[in-house]
Amino acid sequence: MPKNAEHKSEAIKQGDKVMVDYEGTFDDGTVFDSSKHEEHSHPLEFQAGSGQVIKGFDNAVIGMKIGEEKKFRIEAKDAYGDINPQLAKKVPRAALPKDQEPKVGMMLALGMPNGQQIPATITEVTADTITIDLNHPLAGKALNFKIKVVGIEPV
Repeated sequence: MPKNAEHKSEAIKQGDKVMVDYEGTFDDGTVFDSSKHEEHSHPLEFQAGSGQVIKGFDNAVIGMKIGEEKKFRIEAKDAYGDINPQLAKKVPRAALPKDQEPKVGMMLALGMPNGQQIPATITEVTADTITIDLNHPLAGKALNFKIKVVGIEPV
């Protein structure tokens, strides 16, 4: 155990603020996210058991201690859910901004009336319409994580 962790040898419990380094991979080994990635470059911080992260991740940290490492797999239903075919929508091509040519695989941010933005992926482009998928980009995928607890602030 690291010296600086001696006074914090408590196990993580619901409500604790937790800091973890993590790497997320698909079953084929492809890394889809990491706390070392240039977009993040710092540990993930969240309140354990509060629903700020996906359910399977939340459950995995309970009981861990500073310096502890763990590998675990989260099935799609406990991550971003299964793919819902009803979330694929055809929209008129004219509804898109004219400054960019739509391409399959392109991500869009759709503005909702409440100001929230929802990610959508273009799955088909025709002369008149585009098909967008409102499922989360990680929906339908099992996720593998390797995490290390680097900080705990008990409640």
